[in-house]
Amino acid sequence: MNTDELRPQPGPQEAFLKSGADVAIYGGAAGSGKSFALLLEQLYDVPNAGFRSVIFRRTVPMVRQPGGLLDTSGQVFPLLGARLNSSLLEWQFPTGALVKFAGMELEQDRYSWQGAQMALICFDEVQEFTENQFWFLFSRNRSVSGARSRIRCTCNPDADSWLRNFLAWWIDPETGFPIAERSGVLRWFIRDGDALHWADTRQELVEAFGADFEPKSCTFISARVEDNKILLSKDPAYLSNLKSLPLVERERLLKGNWNVRAAAGNYFRREWFAIVDCVPKDAQIVGRVRYWDRAATEKRPGNDPDASVGVLLSKDSRGVYYVEHVAKMFATPHAVEQAMLNCAAADGRGTTVAYMEDPGSAGKNEAQATARALDGYVVKFAPATGDKETRAKPISAQAEAGNVKIVRGPWNEEFIRVLENFPVAKHDDEVDGLSGAHGVLSGGTGAFTGVKDFFRAPGGGHGFGTPEWLHIERPFLVRGRDF
Repeated sequence: MNTDELRPQPGPQEAFLKSGADVAIYGGAAGSGKSFALLLEQLYDVPNAGFRSVIFRRTVPMVRQPGGLLDTSGQVFPLLGARLNSSLLEWQFPTGALVKFAGMELEQDRYSWQGAQMALICFDEVQEFTENQFWFLFSRNRSVSGARSRIRCTCNPDADSWLRNFLAWWIDPETGFPIAERSGVLRWFIRDGDALHWADTRQELVEAFGADFEPKSCTFISARVEDNKILLSKDPAYLSNLKSLPLVERERLLKGNWNVRAAAGNYFRREWFAIVDCVPKDAQIVGRVRYWDRAATEKRPGNDPDASVGVLLSKDSRGVYYVEHVAKMFATPHAVEQAMLNCAAADGRGTTVAYMEDPGSAGKNEAQATARALDGYVVKFAPATGDKETRAKPISAQAEAGNVKIVRGPWNEEFIRVLENFPVAKHDDEVDGLSGAHGVLSGGTGAFTGVKDFFRAPGGGHGFGTPEWLHIERPFLVRGRDF
């Protein structure tokens, strides 16, 4: 008989799974084994036929993505005899217990859970949910099955999230890092209207607010990738991946900083860019694109419109990027299209012309009309995916590593100034052009997922402890907890 064992890793993950808090929040950095911990949490109660649990991600595609919750659950739950209904995203266990995955993308989606009773409610990346969504689901956390009602959450730092204030006692206000000696410490709260009141003990709140209020216990257990020994042994390069992130994301996801936020100079700094007189003659160029971030307004007294910007970017065989030229104008759509044609002729047929497709049918029609106007050139366009900061992260990381150089020209100063002021400045057209061009050359996701090509160029336990029923065929162990 084969013997398998499911158990948390010693340290923060084990502490999370042994916590008796009504609300336990785990993580605060990437790669710390958060999602797997949520899956193990289910095993305390799956022997109970009436047990019902839901694990939320903000969107259903996040649940289904490769390596995500659904993928990972397929490595765990089938070992316990559970069967997946993939259309409903539900695991049914032999006892009748049910674990469901769900998204809650829109604010009003929370109302679809009106009347639900879930003994265990889990939020994976709870900082991505709104405060209203969290508290509404909190009201659905109840059980008649005998399983203990509780909330379990994982998180990554977000200085602007409601969660930052919720966890304030566990976070150093000066450094933004978790206070080590408070990790796992239990505190109590009551919610009175819109206000939360905290205390070190349940009794303090009962004495202050009376027996009509039922205090709830809460804890935050901080963890970082270094706590996930299994991940680092299987994928030693993952730590290097986190270290190569842009400054803001590196502070958040590697170091667990809850105070850091995007500010001028966090994505691009002047000193990261070497100015060169030309692309080196011995450089073997493997790709070249001019990416356009288009606007459609002329500059007049009293207005402050966005500009149309075309960033010409090339990449050599060593992986170094060269910003060769930036065209910038405030012009009508027709004038912008003519400028795109002029630049395409100057750049040559070996240079791809790329641009962002605006959402909606009008944007699609405009994108296709531009492609027809550029007949004879290699043209690529696609809708943008993700916000501006998300799209800028990959090229920001390359710039910080010294892999982006700028060819000397009269446009240099304004280009660098806009980059340095991102994302706090009003205008960021050059950033959109640069990140879009990098997305095309790198083949990354960013702005060019699902790109459309027009090749025109020629050649173109609670209470259950260790679930003994699992030992019928294959023994498993979920380490028990102390209450």
